Amino acid sequence: MDDDLRERIEREAETAALFNALKHDSDAQVDAIMGPMMGENPEFRPHGGDIPSIIAPVIERVNGLSSDEKRERLAELAPELVEELEAGEEEDDQPLPDLPNVDAYDEVRMRLAPNPNGPWHLGNARMPSVIGTYKEMYDGWMLCRFDDTDPETKRPDLEAYDVILDSIDYLGFEPDEVIKASDRLETYYDHARELIELGGAYTCSCSGEAFSELKNDAEACPHRDKDIETVEEEFEALVDGEYSSGEMVLRVKTDIEHKNPALRDWVAFRVIDTPHPREEASEYRLWPMLDFQSGIDDHLKGITHIIRGIDLQDSAKRQGFVYDYFDWEYPEVVHWGHVQIDAYDVKMSTSTIKAKIESGELDGWDDPRAPTIQSVRRRGIRGEAIVDAMVELGTSTSNVDLAMSTVYSKNRDIVDDEADRAFLVREGVRFDIEGGPGEAHPPVHPDHEDRGTRDIPVGDAVFLEAEDVPAPGERVWLKGFGPFGRAGDTLEYTDQSIDIVREEGVDVVHWVPVEGSVSVRLRTMDGDVACFAEPGLADYDADSVLQFERVGFARVDEQGDRETVCYYAHP
Repeated sequence: MDDDLRERIEREAETAALFNALKHDSDAQVDAIMGPMMGENPEFRPHGGDIPSIIAPVIERVNGLSSDEKRERLAELAPELVEELEAGEEEDDQPLPDLPNVDAYDEVRMRLAPNPNGPWHLGNARMPSVIGTYKEMYDGWMLCRFDDTDPETKRPDLEAYDVILDSIDYLGFEPDEVIKASDRLETYYDHARELIELGGAYTCSCSGEAFSELKNDAEACPHRDKDIETVEEEFEALVDGEYSSGEMVLRVKTDIEHKNPALRDWVAFRVIDTPHPREEASEYRLWPMLDFQSGIDDHLKGITHIIRGIDLQDSAKRQGFVYDYFDWEYPEVVHWGHVQIDAYDVKMSTSTIKAKIESGELDGWDDPRAPTIQSVRRRGIRGEAIVDAMVELGTSTSNVDLAMSTVYSKNRDIVDDEADRAFLVREGVRFDIEGGPGEAHPPVHPDHEDRGTRDIPVGDAVFLEAEDVPAPGERVWLKGFGPFGRAGDTLEYTDQSIDIVREEGVDVVHWVPVEGSVSVRLRTMDGDVACFAEPGLADYDADSVLQFERVGFARVDEQGDRETVCYYAHP
């Protein structure tokens, strides 16, 4: 790498670190700076392996500045970013844009509409995060409706209903009502009968290919002008199971010459021979399409505002025909783009994740490598961090990218103060110890003296991480213990002051005593790592979140007789 490129990288890192630290009123972190910087500077990407070591000292230097010094330096490098910070400081704290026409309603009523074909991936978290936040903003009402009326293509997973409700709770929200669409078939049938009476629907036995050809040519189906009595009789035969899949459907009568062929006489009900997995719904064979089912429920539950993907714009238009027949007022609609999330090799898709679990490539929905809510939860990431990151994306119609570094930064702000510190060494290198005190006394938390110290018996040997091993004759400062020089495979106590760190650049490293150490299996997104931790780790209950110093935050998952299992959260 030439000097000019290195200088550019350092300057970009300094600018980004200054802005990040001032915006969030906290120390900047390498992972939070790295992603956006690489995205905005594609020419840096071929050097991705070298960049962390280049920018780390820059970020450390920035974090050592006072707030005033940071602002002054940022004004020198990028005055427009100072203006952006000042504009943001003047804005209202309201996290989301106003919903349209809220004054027209006595109460804002919104709905989550999950398909329970599996537990949620991280992208699914955006809907409850935003809708739940809107509910709080407007003191509104929130429905959770399971859209489970496709027992074949998107076959419901019986365990997913409860897992999804548990995920909503983890994110910090509680629906005011929970319903399953598969419990409401008779309601949909009744509305189909009323629509038929109004002349708004007809039974059609055209093949899919034949109707598609007619639709694309803007020609009416030959069944379109059936008399209402015949349509009613054939619909009841559909309800009674007298037709098999593909033999007949019920269509909503729209505008056969509509400029958008997708809106022409769309299917409202179809026969599915595969029984529903829920016993309560297993006898039904005539199932509503989502646009019909959802449209009916939104009205009956008084939904005032719907948030849905930009790719579902046609849904409102299809449902609009039904609402016109019934003389109903359609809810306000906000469309948004898709969210993409980095940091995962596994595609963020329920079917893809399920297939990898079934093939054994993933251990389960909570595998650290899986981009799922269950996974980040098991890693010790708080639901609040995910909500904050999702809400910051807003409701733009453009596709948006969420860097997991943003989630990590927000989670760090939440857990840092409460997380005790501990030493953990990955795949340690053993050194004998000669001299020095018999015990080390690092603080439980550097910002809370009242929590006391961790009293670590040192014994005759310690483990160091490979990258921290000093060269022969060089010195290191064992954190919370003291200074040592290397002589062969031995670290000898030198009885020097902390000044050697500040004045001579001696590295401060973490360590673990060999005697009494806890064997740890650290589960990470890159696979499991064999580690050793200080003896005190054995005293923490499962679900405790700690910061392994110089390694990162992790959640204690299981305390066993032979090893402790921890899930790595983030740096």
